[in-house]
Amino acid sequence: MSSESVHARAWQALSACAVDDKLALSARLHRDWLDGRLSLNADAVPHAIGEPGRPLQPELVHPHQVPRRSLGSPAGRVALLHAVAHIEFNAINLALDAVYRFRGLPPAFYGDWLQVAAEEAEHFALLQARLHEVGSDYGALPAHDGLWDAARRTAHDPLVRMALVPRVLEARGLDVTPGIIARLRQLGDQATVACLEVILREEVGHVAIGSRWFAYLCAERGLEPEATFLQLLAEYDTAVHPPFNTEARLQGGFSREELARLVALHD
Repeated sequence: MSSESVHARAWQALSACAVDDKLALSARLHRDWLDGRLSLNADAVPHAIGEPGRPLQPELVHPHQVPRRSLGSPAGRVALLHAVAHIEFNAINLALDAVYRFRGLPPAFYGDWLQVAAEEAEHFALLQARLHEVGSDYGALPAHDGLWDAARRTAHDPLVRMALVPRVLEARGLDVTPGIIARLRQLGDQATVACLEVILREEVGHVAIGSRWFAYLCAERGLEPEATFLQLLAEYDTAVHPPFNTEARLQGGFSREELARLVALHD
């Protein structure tokens, strides 16, 4: 195995500002890991979290300033594509940050999150290509910084990161995407439907990865996972909103009992 550190390479990809550079570095990083070319360097201290590399556009604004448009209009479908592309771009950075940030975990942890980074890069490329087909581009509309804010809030503890990013933010995508797909299918936008179907299928796996490592970290600390998850939702003032995509969430590592407890929070 090479002495080249997976953490250093993750930092390089995380810091890349140009979209094409980030996509290429993320894909190559995963390939090199699978080929055994990278080593773990648990002793090195990561840099302070700061900001990830990203292009000058889109302009980042408060979530309430992001324009909302009806899916029934071409402009609304462009806005949807742009919003989902922005989520996927941030998801690349979040996965890379998990690899860079958290040290001393089993090698499989790093392999899992490098796989996620590479798949999120593929998702972004699908959406970027679709944006080009409809005459737009990533950066053409404003976006918000809520996803990276989750990285800042969870930078201190991988257990909290696994709870609040894959099991809250990504799991939310499992709930809302099927409805968006159904609406786009009604509108005849099969090309966007095809993109979202790929993303939905693979995001189930990403949530499952988060659930697996959340359970691992809870077991390591002698914590009961479902009670700990509820405690973290309260501690970090984080809401989850039913209705849930039960089948997808079960595949993503939630139990029926856990979903019932989450629904009961809103009764």
